[in-house]
Parts: sequence; structure tokens; C-alpha cells
Amino acid sequence: MMSIEVLTGVLLACILVSFALGAQVGLALGGIAMGIGYITWGDGLFNVIPTTLEATHFSFILLAIPLYIYMGQLLTRSGIGDAMFNASQMVIGKVRGSLAISVIIVCSMIGAMVGIIGAGIMTSGSIALRPMLERGYDKRLALGVIMAGGGLGILIPPSIPMIMFASSTQNSVGRMFIGALVPALITIVLLITYVVISCKLNPKKAPLDKLPETPQTTKEKLLTARDGGLSLLLIVAVLGSIIMGIATPTESGAIGVVGAVILAIFFKRFKPKMVRSAGLRAAVLVSVAMWIIFGATVFSNFHLLMGVQSMVAGFTEDLGLPPMMVILLFQVIMLLLGFIIDEFIIVLMCAPIFTPIAVSLGFDPIWFGILMILNIEIAVQTPPYGFALFYLKGIAPPGITMLDIYRSVTPFVLIKLLVLIIVMFNPELVTWLPNKLMG
Repeated sequence: MMSIEVLTGVLLACILVSFALGAQVGLALGGIAMGIGYITWGDGLFNVIPTTLEATHFSFILLAIPLYIYMGQLLTRSGIGDAMFNASQMVIGKVRGSLAISVIIVCSMIGAMVGIIGAGIMTSGSIALRPMLERGYDKRLALGVIMAGGGLGILIPPSIPMIMFASSTQNSVGRMFIGALVPALITIVLLITYVVISCKLNPKKAPLDKLPETPQTTKEKLLTARDGGLSLLLIVAVLGSIIMGIATPTESGAIGVVGAVILAIFFKRFKPKMVRSAGLRAAVLVSVAMWIIFGATVFSNFHLLMGVQSMVAGFTEDLGLPPMMVILLFQVIMLLLGFIIDEFIIVLMCAPIFTPIAVSLGFDPIWFGILMILNIEIAVQTPPYGFALFYLKGIAPPGITMLDIYRSVTPFVLIKLLVLIIVMFNPELVTWLPNKLMG
């Protein structure tokens, strides 16, 4: 029987080869674990499959994932993005870079409703990228704010990676959602501050918007405010129901779906074709997510049973590092993983291994979970393989190259790295609010 160190090396080598060959992520992870597990452990390993299947696919917490994904699909087709942009633009008024500020605000609101990165980038990019470029915005700024704002989808509750973290580490999803609010607010404020200062220092980045030839009437302004307010009301309903203890995160997902349907009817976008296309797209995304969860959980469970946790704990002890340096080491490992794999897999592979070690060192598991989410948010938009980059390329006009997109992310990645460092050395930014609201 090979040692856990050799086994870990073999598993990682097999993963890299399978990803390079373009294998389906969930099947690759599960298949590698099963194949190597059978060679090293024999038939007994196959007992992992039914227990993993029961723990993942019959989990009440994970039932929230299809609900939030379906809600997101309904929202992206219901005209809610347009309503949010119009209301945001009206509130901000004539400020240099106002459209870029609107993108950050609206992305954060969309993220607050759908829990995944893709929805924020695709919705904001399809609505705002072309108008920003047409109005003479610097293309790096235009691409960068959409990328940065879209990434907020996993930091602002309800976040699907947060649900996965809570499920795999047996922690409270509600506490995690509330703990993310202050770091999310800090990120939004810093992103907007950067846009305002950079546009002031270099006015060519964002020309002042010309006033419309026919100004909005009071009635039109009231209608714009009403539509934006209704969109905001859905966020309050989803998140407020969790914070006030009225609903579990799973039940609030159902509230969100009903709210999205009501808004679609209100915005006169509710048609059988829209519901069908939203349902089919959600079914595909849910199927992919559940296969990834299953494969990654089989992989994690096998690795844990073989003793990877003791290996990592022993390794950190042998290095003789102080507790905070161990946390820093975990951040570097997750950041490197994020360059080649997506957020779901990082959470499912790293959370069960790293979190118990962080807790044994005296750290709060919710704080460590938020650090993990902040870390992943940076990784998914970092070249060369951060998949958020490819979402943006998919909706960018033909003249935009991958090099343009790579260059646009640098200042925004640095801002998010700053937030990660601030939260790492100030755990109370995460723990204070959940303790205040939930005891």
C-alpha cells in the first residue's frame, strides 16, 4: 500500500492529465478516485459510492442549488437587469464613470439573487458593455468593471459555493451568508472608489454622459424607481427571510423563484417559451453542478479516508509555522488551484481538508469559509484559465481580444486581494454580524 504522500502525488498528476485531455470534471475526479482506490484499497472502496450519493444528492441544504439556479435563469430573461440599470443610472446622475459605477452596483444586486458568477457577467455584459464602448469608455475599464462586478456573485449571499462549503464542513449556511455581508460591502465600496478616482485622474477613461435631448418626465422617473425598487424587494425577500429566521436558505430559494415569476409577469416578459428555456438551461446547469459535486465528493472522501488531513496537519507542524502562516499557506494553495479548476471543485476538494485544520488552530470556520470564497473570487478571474475571463469573451464585441480582457482585470484583482488580506487579519469583519444577529 503506497504512502499518503505518494498517493496524493499520483492523484494530482492524474487530475492534471485528465483535465489537459478535456475530460468531464465530475467523472474525471470520481473515476480517478475509484480507479486508484481499487488498486490501493480493493473492493471495500466501493462502499464510498452509496454513502457519498446519499450525502450529496439527498441533502436538504443542496436542494437550494437548483432553486437559486432556476431563479437566476428566470431573472436573466425577465428584464430585471434593464430595470436595475435604469434605476441605478437615475440615482447616480451625471457623474464621470456613472455607467461603470452602475455596472458594479447592478452586478452586486444580480449576484445577491443568483449566487453564481456567470449570471452577473453575462447579464451586465450584454446590457452595459456595448453602451460603455459606444460612449467612449476605455475598453480596459469597461471590461474590468463587468468582470469585477460579475465575480461578486459568489461573495454576496445567496452564494452556491457558500452552500457547498457549509454542506461539506457541517457549518451553518445562514451564518455564512450573514458573515459575507461586510466583506462584500467593503469590496463594492473599494471598486467604486477605484472607478471614481481613476476617472478623475484620467478623464479619457470615462467621458461625461451627454444629457438626453428630452429629459425624463416625473412619471417616467417614478416608473423607473418603481421597477428598480421591486428588483431590490426580491433581494430583501430572499436574504431577509434567512436573516430573520423566517426561512431556511433552501426555503428562501423557493421564495426567490416565486418572486422571479411574479416580477417576470409584472415586466410583461412571462411567456411559456421563456419559462421553458429558463427551465431547460437550469436543468443543464444543475445536472453539471450535481455531477461535479458527486465526483469531487467521492474524490475528497477517498482522499480523507486515506489520511490526507493528517498528512497536511503533519506537514504544517513540521514546517513549524505560526497559525496565521498556515492560513496564508492554504490561501496560496487555493489561489494556485483556482488558475486551473473552477470554484465548485476547489470548495469541495479543499473545504473538508483545510477547515478542520484551521479550526484545530483556533480559527472560526465561518471566517475561514469566507476567506476561501474571497480567494476563489480572485482565482476565477486571474489569467490564463480563470473561467470568468471566458464568460466575458463570450459576450464581448468581435474587436475585443483575450489580451484586452487579461489586461483589464489587473487593478480589480489587486483590489480583491487587498480585501482578502484585510479580512484575513481582521476576523471580526466576518464574525461580528452573525454573532450579533444569530447569537
